[in-house]
Amino acid sequence: MHRINLLPWRAELRKERQKNFAIAAVAAIVGGLVIMWAVNAILQGRIDYQNSRNQRLQQEIAVLDEQIKEIRNLRLRKERLLLRMAAIDELQRARPEIAQLFDEIVKVMPDGVYLTEFTQNGRALLFKGRAESSTRVSTLMRNIAAAATMADPRLQVVQSGQAQRGGAAAPRGAGRQAEFALAARQVSSVQEEEEQL
Repeated sequence: MHRINLLPWRAELRKERQKNFAIAAVAAIVGGLVIMWAVNAILQGRIDYQNSRNQRLQQEIAVLDEQIKEIRNLRLRKERLLLRMAAIDELQRARPEIAQLFDEIVKVMPDGVYLTEFTQNGRALLFKGRAESSTRVSTLMRNIAAAATMADPRLQVVQSGQAQRGGAAAPRGAGRQAEFALAARQVSSVQEEEEQL
């Protein structure tokens, strides 16, 4: 016997279409999810790649910062060494000056002038002593002004007093003596040569 389909053909067609629609919807959802996953994976991959590049750049920046610090430290050390070398060079050049200064002090001292104290602070010189008269102090000032290693004599104090102090006779004891304090400046032959150049 022949099978007879009692269902209307339109109902079967509708079911077939609903079935196909459901399959297509599921396929679209699955496809959408696959595409979203692929896009997410691609974007995440790019983000990870960029993050790794940023991290690499930060590591290189940190290395460069350390090198910059090292360069600064080297520059500071270089400047300090140059200052030390300049100071040592200045000391080497000034070495014979002290002997010349003492030799010149002996030459500029006129008869009748006696030093009781001599101080040097840098280039500043201070003479303290006694003279038989104030004219001998002026002779000393003229001699200092004419000296090769000293200049700019300035009289700070002159006091006249008796020849005998505290019961002791003054050297070459004659009448009244003048106590003096005289400032001058040491002249460096090296500085004069540099100024001439």
